[in-house]
Amino acid sequence: MSLGLMPAANPPTFDPLECASRSHEVQRLAWRMKACVDQADTVLASLRKIQLEDWQSPAGRAYRTTVAVHASALMRAREGLDGAAAAVLRHSQNVSVSGGRGR
Repeated sequence: MSLGLMPAANPPTFDPLECASRSHEVQRLAWRMKACVDQADTVLASLRKIQLEDWQSPAGRAYRTTVAVHASALMRAREGLDGAAAAVLRHSQNVSVSGGRGR
């Protein structure tokens, strides 16, 4: 059985509306990610208020220490999410630019 030469697949045609739609969807994702960053900022502000409370008991001080550990982890996650949102937003700007080339 001979396979022979297979015809090359047809490259996708450039559809500016489709690229604009994809770019818009990626932008929407970036803005949803930014909304999550804003929510993390709100939680961090609440955690800072808790840390400023004057806890006298050993249990209260331990609670404040635990809150500080969680706030630190949340801050690192927030920074990562903010960076990812910026990368997604940059990508959304490139979607329509690269749409004319083969995908």
